[in-house]
Amino acid sequence: MQKIRNIAIIAHVDHGKTTLVDKMIYYCNIMKEHEKMQELILDSNDLERERGITILAKNVSVIYNDIKINIIDTPGHADFGGEVERVLNMADGVLLLVDAFEGTMPQTRFVLSKALALGLKPIVVVNKVDKPNCRPEEVHEQVFDLMYSLNATEEQLNFPTIYGSAKQGWMSDDWKVPTDNIEALLKSIIKHIPGPVPNPGTPQVLITSLDYSSYVGRIAIGRIHRGEISEGMNVSLVKRDGSVKRCKIKELHTFTGLGRQKVSTMISGDICAMVGIEGFDIGDTVCDWENPEPLDPIAVDEPTMSMTFMINNSPFYGKEGKYVTSRHLKDRLEKELEKNLALRVMPTDSADSYIVYGRGVLHLSVLIETMRREGYELQVGQPQVLYKEIVGEKCEPIEDLHVDVPDEYSGKVVEMVSSRKGEMQNMERKGDRIHLEFKIPSRGIIGMRTNMLTATAGEAVMNHRFVEYQPYKGPIDNRNNGSLIALETGTAFAYSISKLQDRGSFFIDPMQDIYEGQVIGESSRGDDLTINVTKPKKLTNMRASGTDDKLRLITPIKFSLEEALEYIKEDELVEVTPLSIRMRKISLKEHERKRFAKNSQ
Repeated sequence: MQKIRNIAIIAHVDHGKTTLVDKMIYYCNIMKEHEKMQELILDSNDLERERGITILAKNVSVIYNDIKINIIDTPGHADFGGEVERVLNMADGVLLLVDAFEGTMPQTRFVLSKALALGLKPIVVVNKVDKPNCRPEEVHEQVFDLMYSLNATEEQLNFPTIYGSAKQGWMSDDWKVPTDNIEALLKSIIKHIPGPVPNPGTPQVLITSLDYSSYVGRIAIGRIHRGEISEGMNVSLVKRDGSVKRCKIKELHTFTGLGRQKVSTMISGDICAMVGIEGFDIGDTVCDWENPEPLDPIAVDEPTMSMTFMINNSPFYGKEGKYVTSRHLKDRLEKELEKNLALRVMPTDSADSYIVYGRGVLHLSVLIETMRREGYELQVGQPQVLYKEIVGEKCEPIEDLHVDVPDEYSGKVVEMVSSRKGEMQNMERKGDRIHLEFKIPSRGIIGMRTNMLTATAGEAVMNHRFVEYQPYKGPIDNRNNGSLIALETGTAFAYSISKLQDRGSFFIDPMQDIYEGQVIGESSRGDDLTINVTKPKKLTNMRASGTDDKLRLITPIKFSLEEALEYIKEDELVEVTPLSIRMRKISLKEHERKRFAKNSQ
């Protein structure tokens, strides 16, 4: 009988979770000698590696002193809260990782509140104590205060603390006494995290995750809550709505190292993967064939933001992507719903567009970016926040916003947030930076990141998380500048762009193909301006002084996907294809835009 520990690792973005998991994997030697040492082993998809964030929760197990430790790496962003909510059900305890300089951050609070509510026992790991001007003791106090404010129990507040540096590969009970390995952490896990209590009886498994294999189809992953399950066993699958389906477990797998291993039986407390269960969703229960007793399904927070996804109907459609029809879009969104718990998709009056609801701009932009890399072409409308009617009053989502900036920019930040109906809650100095905390409507945050980075010379560090719904705060002024719109389809020439540079700043390079109605720049004035940049220079054999000066072009502004989504106005769309991100007006023809503007007045 092997002893087991199930732990989830939770932390704010970039505090070192995945690096710590790497070190545990290496220390327990589950990488074979011929497998090369690599970093961020669990951040397996390209998007996670590029952004340096964890998006999908992953399982891995290590063996230490003959005890199997199942480790679940969770995302740190509140936007991926759906991932966190489902995987914490598999754990008996959590490792709370905090940065020795930054301390607890808004996302830490978000994930920790979920873990404490489930009654999980925390071990606090103060990471990055090798940083200059770190403050481990203060951070330790901060964590205690945070847990107290989140109504932690007496037992949860009596947490052990480990200090160390995951990057340098050491952990210790005292931050002033570095060691040369992470054994202190593994010992602490085995000592303080309770093992699963044997729970005999009829089988119960709550499905909290899924995997897909092109050979066997969908694989259900969950923790065995009660009893034991075995290969070839007949079971009942109880859905969220209470309906029961009969099925059979064809294969049973346990997690070993980075992979899975086929086994014949497993008992309560372990995390298993089941092949052969048809038509399951996350939150369903696998239970006894004759006497099914389902567990409570996973509760998931509601989405707070929506975007319209539609097929690409611009003049350049189908040039780069291979999936361009509405059927492709519909099938892909339905496939995403199977594993992305916090997502909702609603059809619209048109067969070509869908309203997709999610947790925030990042949550939805990761989905768009993934689809784009798979070869899809689509267009996306401006992000909209979801209003609610509470006791007859219109309410909107409010977020906690934390901003860290150098002293000299703090005034600009306060002014910018106040103009978007934000209210300051707290202001404190951390080293040579000022830490500001605000309560701000979610719609005030859309489009603010780009402006704030510009105003603070790229120094501001912004974090936010959804708190609650509050009464509507009134209108907010959005982007003040209009757009520069292309008048004709064709190739943009440097000669034309240089002549129009006083009209605003451009988003396009010379010799780039553009189409009529595409947004190619930001106007220096408040209203939209339609310009023609496809006129080449007329060649003449006359020479005149001053006409052959060298062209001086200002470097165009390039947007990332999130920046483009936050930048557009309500009458604009972002066109996303595998190779390009373009912005455009919904009505491409100028006379249609004028008519529409006239009718809407």
